Formats: sequence, structure tokens, C-alpha cells
Amino acid sequence: MTAVDQTMNICFRSFPCLSDPAQRSSSCLKLVLLLTHLIYAGVLFLFDGDLVEKTKREPWFTALYLLLFVVTLGQYYAISVSNPGYVVDVMKNFNKKNVVHKKTPETTNQPASSKNGSVVISIEGSQSGKNVAGSNATHWSKLVSELYPPGSTVRTWTCTYCNVEQPPRAKHCHDCDKCVLQFDHHCVWLGNCIGQGNHCQFWWYLCEETAVCIWTGFLYLSHLMAHITMVWWQDAIMILLLIALSISLIFLLLLLLFHSYLILTNQTTYELVRRRRISYLRGIPERVHPFSKGVCRNIYSFCCSYRFEPIPTPQEIEEKSRQYTCSDVATCRCC
Repeated sequence: MTAVDQTMNICFRSFPCLSDPAQRSSSCLKLVLLLTHLIYAGVLFLFDGDLVEKTKREPWFTALYLLLFVVTLGQYYAISVSNPGYVVDVMKNFNKKNVVHKKTPETTNQPASSKNGSVVISIEGSQSGKNVAGSNATHWSKLVSELYPPGSTVRTWTCTYCNVEQPPRAKHCHDCDKCVLQFDHHCVWLGNCIGQGNHCQFWWYLCEETAVCIWTGFLYLSHLMAHITMVWWQDAIMILLLIALSISLIFLLLLLLFHSYLILTNQTTYELVRRRRISYLRGIPERVHPFSKGVCRNIYSFCCSYRFEPIPTPQEIEEKSRQYTCSDVATCRCC
């Protein structure tokens, strides 16, 4: 074994996450993002003497910028380790709370699955954790069955990968190997899923990142306009960084607008992109958003009060398909 191999083995033993190629790639991307932010801030304070002087005269200006800078990075790393709403965790907590409330004995079995293990929670005396027909069904199974149309089978809402009963809008993430409530997408830069548990945080992070980029770009432009002919190599570095920042800002603005649209219409990225492949969305006109409850209520639900959403009935779909009239606008039907 070479010295390089021995060093790598020591690193893998000290940091187990580095032994996983997916996590190693995510860790590298996080490091790249951190270094990129530090480079932009470092070049700005290193080359812009006027900003340093302004900081001495008006420290609040630089303090606000650095505060936004730190909060943005903190939000990024907080989301990267946050729980997006794993169905297994929610299912355990839900059954535990209901068992404690009703003082019903409960046993938990965890048979092995493909990677992370499936979890079947059953009450003593029941024949199966997936039996939803009778009184022996678990509390979670009863909840999930009530969210689907009558006549739906257990196979309809059971994940074929981890054998967990999924509420509507949940999906199995193959990168995390877990089912996620209201799955939006798996973010490579974060190394984490975006779902019901952290989608709001993700939107705020996009706002903060966009604000940092705009503020940084403004400071770069101010310096270049005042010192464009001073030191050519410094100007060249700042111009290149400003071009890269402008491209990143365009993507950030588009992403922020896209997710804002999803929030206003109560959709997810997965539902929008894979609409024709999702059973409960198949056959519904694209302009109809079946889970939308109006702009105001969608925002409130997204930010403050998440609830499990049942699949809309045909009557509700027909009502949502109806064109807005002047009276609907006057009565705030769209809100």
C-alpha cells in the first residue's frame, strides 16, 4: 500500500462521510461555494481602498453587508443538514403521539431494506402494518388511506423502494434513499433534498443569496467606475469576477422567480416537470393547479401551516377548471 493510499484510508476513517462518493462530491461543492464567497469579499476589501475608508467613517454600512454575507452562508449550511420531511420520521412521530394519546401499546419493527431499511409500525394484535381496512390498522395507515380516493389499494400509496406508506405528493429520493413529503427536488449544491420541511428555508436562502450578489455587484461596479484606469490587472480581475457574478445572478433570479411561482400556485418542481407521469395529475389540464387554495392561503400554508393534502375530488377539479369571472375577482376567489 502506497503512502497516498494510507493517507486516504486515514482520512476516510477520520471523516466517514468522505468514503461515500456522493457525499464527497457534495462536500467539495460546499467548499467551492464557501471559497467563492470568500474570494469575492476578499478581493473587494483588498482592492477597494475607498470601501475601507468608508468602513472607518460609516461602519454600519459594511457591518450590514457582512451580516447578510454571514447569514446567507449560515442559511446555506443549515439547509444542507436540515430534514426535508422524511416520511419515515413523520410516520414514527405520528404513530407515537397517537399511541401515547390513546394509551395503546405499540411495537416497532425495522426489517432490512435496500439501503436504509424499511420501517413498519404496527399495534399489538394487528396482522400487518399495512392493513388499513379494519380497526387493526396503524394510525398512519388510516391517515394515508383517507387522503386517497375511495377504492385505492395499499399498493397505490406504498413506496416500491423502501416499503413506506406515502401521503400524496411524497416521493422517494434515490440520492437520499428515503421518501420525502411534498418532494420538490434533490439539490446537488446542498447535498440534500428540498421538501416540505425545508422548502421555505430554501426560498429565503435564494432571496438572501440574490441580495448578496446584487450588493456585491454594486460595490464592484462602484469601484470600477471610480478606478478603471488605476491598476489594469486589478481591474481585469474585478471585471472577470463581475462577469461571473452577473451570470450567477441571472440564474439566481430565474430560480427565485420560478420557486415563487411554485409557492403561489402550490406546486413542486417535481409535479411541474413530471406532471404527465404522476398518477394523480394525469389527465388534469396543465393550467389547473389541483392543490392550489388561492394565492394568500398558498403562501400561508407554505410559510406557517403545512397540512397533509388529500387528492382533490373530480368535483373540486371541475371547480378549479372554471374560468375566473369579474365577480370571482371581486370576491377574491383567486386569493
